[in-house]
Amino acid sequence: MKKRIGLLVNPVAGMGGSVGLKGTDGEIYQKALQLGAKPVTPARTIEFLSHIRSKDDIELFVAPGKMGEEYVKDFGISFTVVGSAGEDTSGEDTRRIATDMLARGMDLLILVGGDGTARDVYDAVGLNIPVVAVPAGVKVFSAVFAFSTRAAAEMVDAFIAGADVTEEEVLDIDEDAFREGRLDSRLYGYLAVPNVKSLLQGGKEASAVGRSAAETKKEIAAYIVENMDIEALYLLGPGTTLKAIADEVGIQKTLLGVDAVFNGKLVGSDLNEQSILKLFKHYEKRKIIITPIGGNGFIFGRGSKQFTPEVISQVGRENIMAVGTRDKLNKLDCLRVDTGDFELDKRLSGYMDVTVGYKYSKVMPVKC
Repeated sequence: MKKRIGLLVNPVAGMGGSVGLKGTDGEIYQKALQLGAKPVTPARTIEFLSHIRSKDDIELFVAPGKMGEEYVKDFGISFTVVGSAGEDTSGEDTRRIATDMLARGMDLLILVGGDGTARDVYDAVGLNIPVVAVPAGVKVFSAVFAFSTRAAAEMVDAFIAGADVTEEEVLDIDEDAFREGRLDSRLYGYLAVPNVKSLLQGGKEASAVGRSAAETKKEIAAYIVENMDIEALYLLGPGTTLKAIADEVGIQKTLLGVDAVFNGKLVGSDLNEQSILKLFKHYEKRKIIITPIGGNGFIFGRGSKQFTPEVISQVGRENIMAVGTRDKLNKLDCLRVDTGDFELDKRLSGYMDVTVGYKYSKVMPVKC
């Protein structure tokens, strides 16, 4: 018997990332458009759908237009459109259509978006329908999300094959605080998801703030700054470890943004993709310094969407430097990447040295 599966896409999710807006909740979507942001979810949705192996076992129900319908026409899957939506969609559309899908007796609901989309789906369905969450937003910190579009497709196949379900966290991230450099999060609720732990990203963990953690970050910073190439442009990613490096240099750091340093001077603050690419015209040697997100290990693809495939490609894998405390790394099996370009993700995969102290490093596998 075919599984009744609903597909619900947030068409504006992720658009604030490359332009440095750290989200698209509320009216920020219009600002993202003004800055030249392009839709993210169409490509993410199509990639996800293309990797589902059990299409013949699915009876598909989709939200209308760019909330789902537009992406399934070329997959040879029969589908039924549920609900209606205007040209400018909102969280209210997500909640209304998810509620309608609940009433139609879905076996599984697929959401494509970020933390805000997950909150809207939770408001509509609670724990009444298992969910597969496809990561496509700027903020994708909730533990309900698969670690990539391909992993999400595998979760659908696992569910159809009979996988049990478990409950995972949905986080509420304050976007205004996030733009001001503060990660203000709280537990919003739980969604039921297929119980395939190896495919779930794990939730964001807070950075350690004790004395030993602060001392370790200072040691890391001292070593990095001591060995900086005065002829190279350094892009410092988000995070408290990167702030420690900025403090060692003697510059201000955007805690949750990307900043640029050249020869000890701040040459760019809270940069987006276009401002980074403009800087590249003036600096031939470029390096990126990043730290993994605690809890899920992402170095690219979560919370730092300014590092787009174009930016990363122009820097090169050999010029990417990772830093992090031992405590953080000891809780991770690997580092992860999900840039939206699978070929780039494969080139980034392998092993990477992560600086964990003064003259100390740890080799970590990088997976996509």
